[in-house]
This record gives sequence, C-alpha cells and structure tokens, in this order.
Amino acid sequence: MINELFDLSGKVALITGGTHGIGMAIGKVLGKAGAKVCVNDLSAEKLQECKAEYAKDGIDVYTLVFDVTNEADVDKGISQIEKDLGNVDILVNNAGIIKRIPILEMPLNDFKQVIDVDLVAPLIVAKRVAPKMIEKRSGKIINMCSMMSIYGRNSVSAYASAKGGLKLLTANMTCEWAKYNLQINGIGPGYIATAQTAPIREGGHPFNDLVMTRTPAARWGEPEDVANAALFLASKASDFVNGHVLYVDGGILANFGYVKGENDI
Repeated sequence: MINELFDLSGKVALITGGTHGIGMAIGKVLGKAGAKVCVNDLSAEKLQECKAEYAKDGIDVYTLVFDVTNEADVDKGISQIEKDLGNVDILVNNAGIIKRIPILEMPLNDFKQVIDVDLVAPLIVAKRVAPKMIEKRSGKIINMCSMMSIYGRNSVSAYASAKGGLKLLTANMTCEWAKYNLQINGIGPGYIATAQTAPIREGGHPFNDLVMTRTPAARWGEPEDVANAALFLASKASDFVNGHVLYVDGGILANFGYVKGENDI
C-alpha cells in the first residue's frame, strides 16, 4: 500500500533543466520510482554528459534540446516527447537562472532575462502540458520556487521578483486547474550543497557562516532533500495537496533569527 503511493511506473516526467544539481537529483529519484524521465537543455553536449550520469543509477533518461522561453520551441519539444513516450504526466519546472547584481547597476535586459527564464518559462511549459492533463483528469505540476518567494535579499531583485511571481502563479494555476484533478504545487529549496554553491561553502566564507549559524538544522541541504519532496508532490500521496509551496530549508524560514549556540538549550 505505501509503496503504491509513491510508485510512478508508466508516468512520463519532464524535468526542465534536469541535467545537473537539484534538477538531476529530482530526475533520478523520480526515475527510481518508475517514471520515464525526460530532461531538456540548450546544450546537446550537456545532455549527453547528463545521460551518462543518469545511467550510473540505471536510468535511461530521454533528452532533448529546446528553449523553455520560446513557445514554439517548447511546443516542438513536448510534441516529440508525446510522440516517443506519451503525454507528460509530471512536470517539474526546474530550469532557472540568477544574476546577483544590485538594482541600480542591473541592466534592464538582464532583469528581463531572469524574469523570462524563472517566471515566464514555467507558464509556457505548463500551458503546453496542462490541456492533456485536464483532458485525462490527472496531472502533477511542480514549480521550483525559492525562499526568495517570500523575502528579499541584497542583489537578487530579479530572481526574487520572479520567484515571488512563481509562487502566486502556482496559486492561480491551482484556482483554475485543481477542479480537473491536477495538483499544482511548488518547492522552495533552502541553501543546498551543489556545485554552484561550492565556492561559498568553504570554511570561513561569510555566507557559509551565515547558513550554518542561522539554519536550525545546522547544515546545508542536499539535492536529495529537495528530490524527496518532489517525489511526494509527484505521487499519489499528494493527491489533495494543492497550491502549496513546500519549503525544504532546514527550518531557516521558521526562525531566521536563530543563531546556533545562542538559542540552544
């Protein structure tokens, strides 16, 4: 019974930007649960490399090149998935970028690019897969939000604006599509140990000290922590969970004023 709740056998799962980091961790977990995993990227070389990484876990990932910000390209790519594997049952809108530039110094084109990738692209991809989900009265959409969905931070204005918008877009998708038995939710990762965060996780780095002292769990998260949350939201276990953002953050949002040692009893 419990195993059946998390069994994704026969389901087609598209993880945008699933070639590395959190996206790959999600793809691997969904693949191990039985899903037919599809990932996209702009780089054919990166897709080839990720195919070898998935194979190490026994997953034959389906890869294809398309640009999530281009509506025609998304339609072409998903049409190919439908032809080769079937309709998308699970969509994880994971592709994203961040540009750490102070507001007064940020070129408008850079701001718009972040909005396009992190907010507009999830809408484009979701709009493409939702009609088939609605038709069969079944589907899971997971939007990769962020702690910056609900608070700001220095130099990430575009990213926070996009992620805040994505949280509300998730709510609005729920208002319109939940009646068709679609579950649309978000995940808000905390500070996760990935290749991208490696330089700031070194001992003595000010940001590493911030994370370690302000996070009640007193550690960085692992990509698998986020992937396990995605498995829940992609499975039958979450069939009455809708319009929710699940923050996988070690408790930092629950108590951002926490300092390890000061608050310990």
